[in-house]
Amino acid sequence: MGAGLRPTRGLLKLRRLFQKHAFWAQQRSDAELRRMLRGSDVVVSLWRGKRLVGFGRASTDGIYRAVLWDIVVAGDLQGRGLGRQVVEALLSAPSLRNVERLYLMTTNSAGFYHQLGFRNVDPQQLLIRST
Repeated sequence: MGAGLRPTRGLLKLRRLFQKHAFWAQQRSDAELRRMLRGSDVVVSLWRGKRLVGFGRASTDGIYRAVLWDIVVAGDLQGRGLGRQVVEALLSAPSLRNVERLYLMTTNSAGFYHQLGFRNVDPQQLLIRST
């Protein structure tokens, strides 16, 4: 579904957005994207006409913890407040609104998230286990 819940080739457009503008998500297949979307508690997509220009999602227990994932804006539109719109839409979702602690991970965009009230947390460490 696309803007206004109209039928669209949304999955294809999401895959292309990731391929072009999200180095961490370039190899995701349609089947993986479907599974990812089903497992997300909140999904936000930002459209300009038929073009998917922004995306973000979150998972949460609804009370203690939530994590923002896969926030991406088309590169040619960055710096115009679209990323802020995606994040604010996620944060205003009912299931995230009163969560005690909200997490996100970023490689290159810490400054952007600091502007939105996120902060670095010491002495916490990011641990990862890959399969």
